Amino acid sequence: MKNPKGKGAAKNTKGALKPVDDRKVGKRKAPVAASTKREAKREKKAKKDPNKPKRPPSAFFVFLEEFRTTFKKENPNVKAVSAVGKAGGEKWKSMTAAEKAPYEAKAAKKKAEYEKLMNAYNKKQNDRSDESDRSRSEVNDEEDEASGEEKEDMENEVEDGEDEEEEDEED
Repeated sequence: MKNPKGKGAAKNTKGALKPVDDRKVGKRKAPVAASTKREAKREKKAKKDPNKPKRPPSAFFVFLEEFRTTFKKENPNVKAVSAVGKAGGEKWKSMTAAEKAPYEAKAAKKKAEYEKLMNAYNKKQNDRSDESDRSRSEVNDEEDEASGEEKEDMENEVEDGEDEEEEDEED
């Protein structure tokens, strides 16, 4: 059976590329240096505050802390971190809600402690920002007063200079 020609004909996908497609495939942009990308990312990220409290671990990570020690005792030859993680994940999935409950309780306790620390940290940050705002405004007020006095002095000097010019013209 022959392929029909015309509007309903199937397109040959294995044929030569059209000139338009050829342009798309043929030219490529030069790759951007990786170091410039890294520098741009570093600039965008805000620096972390070392005094900020660390986030608490989830129930799974509390479980994983315990599981890691037992797994290493049972399998001393396994050194890969990924193997411990995979085994821990499989065990966590197979555990019932009752078995997970103590880990979830520990995680909730750590989360409550974290929230207290964060509230204290945020209050401290707000106090610092208020103090810095006050000190900035006080400094600005002092500068405004000083600049106001300087303006008056300059105006007086200008007026004195005009008086001297008038006296010189009279002589």
